[in-house]
Amino acid sequence: MKARVAMALLCVSVMLGSCMKGFLDIVPDNVPTLDHAFATRLEAEKYLFTCYAYLPKEGHPDINPAFNSGDEAWTYWPMQQDFIALDPYYIARGIQNKANPYLNYWDGYDQKSLWQGIRACNIFLENIDRVLELQPYEKARWKAEAKFLKAYFHWYLFRMYGPIPIVDKNLAIDAPPEAMKVYRQPVDSVVNYIVKVMDEVAAEEALPAKITSASTELGRITKVAALAIKARALATVASPLFNGNNDFAGMKNNNGQVLFNPQFDDQKWVRAAEACKAAIDAAASNGVKLYYFNSAVMQVDHFTQVELNIRNAVGEKWNSELIWGNTAGSIPTYWLQTYACPQLDPNNFNINLKAKLAPPMKIAEMFYTKNGVPITEDKTWNHAGRFQLRTATALDSGIQEGYKTVGLHFEREPRFYADLAFDGSTWFMRNGTFNVQSKMDQYSGKKQSRIYSITGYYTKKIVNWNLVFDKTNLTVESYPWPVVRLGDLYLLYAEALNETGNRTEALRYLNLIRERAGLKSVESSWTAYSSNPSKFTTKDGLRSIIQQERHIEMAFEGSRFWDVRRWKTAPLELSKAIYGWDIQQSTYEDYNRRVLLYSPQFIAPRDYFWPIAEANLQVNPNLVQNPGW
Repeated sequence: MKARVAMALLCVSVMLGSCMKGFLDIVPDNVPTLDHAFATRLEAEKYLFTCYAYLPKEGHPDINPAFNSGDEAWTYWPMQQDFIALDPYYIARGIQNKANPYLNYWDGYDQKSLWQGIRACNIFLENIDRVLELQPYEKARWKAEAKFLKAYFHWYLFRMYGPIPIVDKNLAIDAPPEAMKVYRQPVDSVVNYIVKVMDEVAAEEALPAKITSASTELGRITKVAALAIKARALATVASPLFNGNNDFAGMKNNNGQVLFNPQFDDQKWVRAAEACKAAIDAAASNGVKLYYFNSAVMQVDHFTQVELNIRNAVGEKWNSELIWGNTAGSIPTYWLQTYACPQLDPNNFNINLKAKLAPPMKIAEMFYTKNGVPITEDKTWNHAGRFQLRTATALDSGIQEGYKTVGLHFEREPRFYADLAFDGSTWFMRNGTFNVQSKMDQYSGKKQSRIYSITGYYTKKIVNWNLVFDKTNLTVESYPWPVVRLGDLYLLYAEALNETGNRTEALRYLNLIRERAGLKSVESSWTAYSSNPSKFTTKDGLRSIIQQERHIEMAFEGSRFWDVRRWKTAPLELSKAIYGWDIQQSTYEDYNRRVLLYSPQFIAPRDYFWPIAEANLQVNPNLVQNPGW
């Protein structure tokens, strides 16, 4: 009984809301004593895996806010089927609220409160020394993993809510009520705490630099993962949302403590650059490298080779570029792939292929021309005529020969064809090349109130090339969701280098990404084809190039949603109209008309952060609400 009371008090120790009914029981085998939970190696290991179980399912399109809560994908509305939860779709339509917030990871979403995850990690760290049969190196490794998870949960909450309380240790069961009424901590304090813990984790000799036991340990934490998350946190806090931002200058605790430092600090970018370089070096020394498709697996033409370089850097399981993959949910990307994939075979309609994860037209326009510059800058590309119909020839890779589609789809960079599909495009899979035909009454198009793309575009990039289907069967190779991969780090490093004045080195890392994507260097592309040929020679110009390069390279990987916030470009980007094609038409001319689907509005500064549920503020008056809520 005493242990039950202790557990209950731990549940309210941070006073961030009441216990969630049905949350994952943190005591293995339903035995309500910590003595049992840490009595043997086996039970302690179960407890460690319980800490891992609090990781959000970042590969699920209805659970990770970065998929359907922003502007990278849109879907038909209202929905009656084909969703796990409607929370992200409400957020995308501006219906977030403070009474019962959507995607509420503070109190609990998908049966996961990240504060409960933090508490579970603290319990593990407080009790693991009691396990006598553990070898010292094993105990040290497990401690490092629990520390990483605790810091990562803080990071996840920070990115969503801004300044948060720091819960490094659970309060004692006899702590007075006032001690439970915690305050939010300043932005810099939160990030410094996360960085400090990640440094401790990375310094632990018992933590592996890479996973060697592929059959039992893939998805567990490594030194390189710790360094990579540290780099991401420091790049985020160096960015305009947190560095020199006066929008939140008045945000204070009720004791007067200022939560946002409004003064710009260029040293934050220096720290970010150093952290990125350390993570990149550690990755390189442990065999992590940019993914290139191995032609020994299958002989393909050059166009397909480059396409698979791009697609499989995300979709090939445990590939050479992956730094940390999230395996939460056991089939981490099954739903993502089925939401993305259209009907590809006119003879095999499979109801499990939903095609509903539909990129808007502005995302299609975001990709470069074949010359590696924006469509608005390429002097040789017909931007004014991009909505005029053309007929594809045998020379137009990625488009069906003899098919008509708009000029927007011609002469684009390889990532455009690797990432997207559209009416008239081709779709390469391991078992063959398919044609997408999505006008009204065609096999890829709208036939009913569901299972179609509302925009006429499809997210090809995130569908593993091994997916196989017929009328009654579907086989999906579910890959771990890439929380962080090497290409992401290269782009963060290039960004930090540019901000610290080292444009030459920034361009080197940027060009490594472009080379893998089949493009020439920034310098040669802009000089030869851009209407602004000197753009890359200034910090502001190169910043713009890096940001667009990042949007393209990291498209549909949950990056854009957070990047537009940290760059403070969200009011512009997330208020742009959502357009698609006139998908209910059956002729080339009628289908290829631009249709307004929705006019979103990002309200700053309110929409930069999630609201804290009002009930929590009533329970703990020391918590202050985010501005605008």
